[in-house]
Amino acid sequence: MFLDRDGTINTEVDFLSSPDALELIPRAGEAIHELNRLGTKVFVITNQSGIARGFFSEEDLAKVHLRLESLLEPHASRIDKIYYCPHHATLGRAPYNITCECRKPNSGMLELARREFGVHLDKSFVIGDRRVDMEAGRKAGATTILVRTGYGEVEEEECLAAGCADLVVGNIYEAVQVIKHKLFS
Repeated sequence: MFLDRDGTINTEVDFLSSPDALELIPRAGEAIHELNRLGTKVFVITNQSGIARGFFSEEDLAKVHLRLESLLEPHASRIDKIYYCPHHATLGRAPYNITCECRKPNSGMLELARREFGVHLDKSFVIGDRRVDMEAGRKAGATTILVRTGYGEVEEEECLAAGCADLVVGNIYEAVQVIKHKLFS
């Protein structure tokens, strides 16, 4: 399972750089716990161009991710690995202002998980709130689920018109219920 971070697991905050500003979307911890109970690997894939732009550092991002993991602990939820892209092709500072394969809509973060964990991308799901999430999943051959949290409601029509979302649901918890049904029916 590949989960976008901002707007999917936690509430959307532009260029989230403070651990104190991170809040889980209702039932996100429970949803991730259910994925863990299924025995599936759970990965976060997140674009973090705020690093390239100089809004925050990789050390700041690490603190945000520690906070995310601590907020998931009471739900007995865990993330197997967090992948992030610190790059932006046209904005920012060296060495981050490059064109890369990891920045969504490219599928580089998913490909890295495939290599590191032996993930079968054609049997994977990508859950996110943006078209770039859906396009990354589509390029990797995964099933894509757009959630209406974060930017999802705004981007839903565009995603459906582009044919990059296999399914649209209200939130990450609903996405997990659909996945459970697909896997066990």
